[in-house]
Amino acid sequence: MVTYAARKRKNSITMGLCTSAALFGILWLLLILGVLVWEGFSGLSAAVFTEITPSMGSVGGGLLNAIIGSIMMTFVAVLIGTPLGVLAGTYMAEYGRYDKLTNVVRFINDILLSAPSIVIGLFIYEVLVAPFGGFSGWAGAAALAVIVIPVVVRTTEDMLLLVPGQLREAATALGLPRSIVIRQVAYKAALAGIVTGVLLAVARVSGETAPLLFTALSNNFLSWDMTQPIASLPVVIYNFTKTPDENMQQLAWTGALLITFTVLAMSISARALSTRKKK
Repeated sequence: MVTYAARKRKNSITMGLCTSAALFGILWLLLILGVLVWEGFSGLSAAVFTEITPSMGSVGGGLLNAIIGSIMMTFVAVLIGTPLGVLAGTYMAEYGRYDKLTNVVRFINDILLSAPSIVIGLFIYEVLVAPFGGFSGWAGAAALAVIVIPVVVRTTEDMLLLVPGQLREAATALGLPRSIVIRQVAYKAALAGIVTGVLLAVARVSGETAPLLFTALSNNFLSWDMTQPIASLPVVIYNFTKTPDENMQQLAWTGALLITFTVLAMSISARALSTRKKK
């Protein structure tokens, strides 16, 4: 009886500590979201989406060029990183599951997952910016693609490993080649998880500033030319927060609000896809 009472007491203490830690984390998240809404919502208007970034001392302006630049570079990064990540994850889960090379690739992928984004930006700077003599949107997209790849690789491998082996065996017993088994069986079963990984990768690169400072830089004009420096929301926010101009600071808060709620929407979508897959 004494042992049961002691265990119950320890369980209550542990549950209380865990609950307190969870509430503490949620409290800070709510505070951050509250400050973003309080500071950024007042600057939200149609001009934010229809006008380009203003110059110092001017009134009004928006974030149109930064929004378009971010969308363009993120789209190219996902277009580059997703096929590479899916193919690498497929090899690790389907073809080289027991190979030594797979362990090496997984180890390198884990390093890339935890690598500081500024290091990736410096790497792309040395590879694409310095040799070609200028910043560009393509270099920024390449830096973001390097961040996208390890996320997609890990998610693809994990989701394919969760597909029951009996499904593959049944398809193989029908005489189907391995490539068709992977495309028609494994991919279909793991599709929701792979899409979730892509959404999480997009959510991660949406707020990256450091790699874009060394690659795409920025400008104050609406540009569709990816061979030239191009604006992006994270860099514009970073630059505007350093100025004493209140109008620019307000646009920085509004841009931070847009990025935050875009990332939240993607995270919720990823969670919804994952939950639907489990059901």
